[in-house]
Amino acid sequence: MRVAKKLLSLALAFTLLCGLAAGASAVTFTDAHGNVIELDDSLEAYSGFDLLGASDAARKGETNLGDLWTDALLWFAVSGRINDYFEEDDISAGNNSIAVDAAHIVALWNGGNLRADVKEGRFGAEQLAEVLPYPNKVAVVYMTGSQLLEALEAASQALPYTEDTAAACASFMQAAGLRYTVDTEKPYDQGDAYDSKGIWFKAASLGRVTVQEVNGEPFDPGAAYAVITSNANFNGMDSSYMFKAAAEENEKSTITTAVVRDVIWLYIAEELNNVIGDAYADIQGRITVK
Repeated sequence: MRVAKKLLSLALAFTLLCGLAAGASAVTFTDAHGNVIELDDSLEAYSGFDLLGASDAARKGETNLGDLWTDALLWFAVSGRINDYFEEDDISAGNNSIAVDAAHIVALWNGGNLRADVKEGRFGAEQLAEVLPYPNKVAVVYMTGSQLLEALEAASQALPYTEDTAAACASFMQAAGLRYTVDTEKPYDQGDAYDSKGIWFKAASLGRVTVQEVNGEPFDPGAAYAVITSNANFNGMDSSYMFKAAAEENEKSTITTAVVRDVIWLYIAEELNNVIGDAYADIQGRITVK
């Protein structure tokens, strides 16, 4: 099985190189904002498994697609590839790399922004656009550990998932670089309503979420962490009031020029050699929902 997948990986890589040599072709896609964009339909990869995002799977708990997505964002930052995508104003101010070490970098992605499955077999750029039909860009938010904990508490406020809580569960965070638990037997302590519709509320106190570790090290409420996420969370979408507050407190927090879907492709091509293999056959045990 693994030998076959390796051979398939090499074949896909060869196909991709041939496609690039011949000149990229494009297919149009209308995103969720009504923008017509061009996608490179020469891009091709293979998944040995269904990667789950449809039917609100990523709003209910950890999914293998959530693991893949956040792994890509974490890799983008830790590898230093993100350094080429800082805005000119950031670069001129000396903000041209992640300001903490790799042990303090995590990635968070709200489940509501994973809208489709990637089915087992071959897939391309159009399938990723269906998963994320928004023009999101990669953002960096610097938070203390205490702020990170509150961000996760607020993001998990609507769990457990039901028909009545489905909309509010859009804020639930898939994660890479940390392990955390949500104890839904403990009620969420609702503070002030955060959005005009009264779907999300600030956390009046903390208690439902615990963080077990960050990159294999003990979680430190006083430490500085870099959270790699989307511009939407950076700007306070859904329950992300703590992302917005933390970004405003730390001027090094920024939105880069990197398009999230492009980053996912970079990771798949460069790190996974165009094959989603056994590591993503199932969830990786990063999030426990009691």
